[in-house]
Amino acid sequence: MTLIERWTVAARGAGSTAGDATLAEAGAALLARWREPQRHYHTVEHLTAMLSTVDAEGGGDPVRLATWYHDAVYDPRSPGDANERESAALARAELAGLGVPEPVAAEVERLVLLTAGHVVAPGDADGELLCDADLAVLARPPAEYDAYAAAVRREYAHVPDDLFRAGRAAVLRGLLDLPALYRRPALAARWEAPARANLKRELLSLA
Repeated sequence: MTLIERWTVAARGAGSTAGDATLAEAGAALLARWREPQRHYHTVEHLTAMLSTVDAEGGGDPVRLATWYHDAVYDPRSPGDANERESAALARAELAGLGVPEPVAAEVERLVLLTAGHVVAPGDADGELLCDADLAVLARPPAEYDAYAAAVRREYAHVPDDLFRAGRAAVLRGLLDLPALYRRPALAARWEAPARANLKRELLSLA
């Protein structure tokens, strides 16, 4: 199944009343966003990896749609959580335009906003899955993690090295300060230890 087909199935499952051609056009526009030239890590490959995790963990269509939208707006020059807020607003507006029921569009918006800080309330199963899938890269083997970190640096090529190192270190410390990087027990059992080892290793490299 192509990515556009996966998008269409998720949108239909979420209640979209739009026609097939309209849904395909919306999916193509989303993919075009994921292929923008400023992206080196936040790419179609990241989207695909997240969708695979969501599917493997039995996630529902709102989580799939939140995956599509969570980095739909991505400008490395934007401050704070501006990208997440704009992505969330885009999700709600576009899904409403595609006939997705308002409560579902609002839930997708809420889920996208969670990816700004990856802080999830206990019992929020969909939020847990989305954030766990978003952070899956942290648990990759060291060489793959290093490639991810290098790709992030390329996205911030406009930032001087000293400022980048300080900012990146703050991000890594924020992740390490989370009580748990992963909330789903099966994922935490596999990913928590290697992810923390990778984060600590990169943090040391920035000192």
